[in-house]
Amino acid sequence: MADVLISEFMDKGVAEGLISEFDVHWDPDLWGKRDELKQQIAKAKAIIVRNGTLVNEDLLDAAPNLQVVARMGVGLDTIDVAACKSRGIEVCPSIGANAVSVAEYVIATAMILLRGPTYFATPDVVAGNWDRPKFAGSTEIADRVMGIVGFGSIGQVVGKKARGMGMDVIAYDAMMPDDHPAWNHARRVELDDLIAGADVVSLHCPKLPETIDLIDKRQFGRMKNHAVLVNSARGGIVNESDCAEALRSGQIAGAALDTLDIEPITPEVGALFQGIDNLILTPHVAGVTKESNRRIAEVAAENVRRVMAGA
Repeated sequence: MADVLISEFMDKGVAEGLISEFDVHWDPDLWGKRDELKQQIAKAKAIIVRNGTLVNEDLLDAAPNLQVVARMGVGLDTIDVAACKSRGIEVCPSIGANAVSVAEYVIATAMILLRGPTYFATPDVVAGNWDRPKFAGSTEIADRVMGIVGFGSIGQVVGKKARGMGMDVIAYDAMMPDDHPAWNHARRVELDDLIAGADVVSLHCPKLPETIDLIDKRQFGRMKNHAVLVNSARGGIVNESDCAEALRSGQIAGAALDTLDIEPITPEVGALFQGIDNLILTPHVAGVTKESNRRIAEVAAENVRRVMAGA
């Protein structure tokens, strides 16, 4: 059994670097083979995961030698951080490594949604339907208000790119102190004021008991009719039924959801969103690009090297 487990997909070059240095077991599908995972982790000192591997007490009980959980990403909702801490196991997210990828996703989807049907004209054009009025008259992103919920490492990069597009940036963060230097680059507002004032609402907060259904029917009712929502944080922060209703009724102009409460989505959720044309759904890939894959893998690998060096 290996000292280092890699239980999900990882940049090949970075993984091969670890394999040349340590005794490594790498199986991108190991996260879904629970019994085998528990067997493999029995002697492991380190495990590298994404968001598929459930690191809970059941798994930790099978890992008496584990010293570090290196997360290729930032969300920790699949890792029992408290249980790791009680066992002296370090939990190391790859903070900031996929921020550019997520920020580009936010700006791109916001631009598409604000332009309304413009970018969905291909079938009409191919069919010879040159209906310019149908696809014109959309909204520019410049001079609009970007509202960022959660102004951490990713939210700050979103703000920087939004400012570069000529947007005004407002932000809400329940944890960030008033004297944090990030507030030099955004106007701090309360959540309700952000929801009511933003043309683009972009979510970058963690999934916690207090953020579940943070964006629900009440908040959709506060949004501008021409505003759009982008969730590249975690599923469950947006109430999916309320979102579908807001989109169908025209309460908001559009939404891009990269994360949903249950992934893959259930048939019931699929039916909720069926036929909605001002919606972009993606399978939790906002932060997954060739470049970010390598960066988050490199951060995870360095965390493993650091802990193993002190072993």
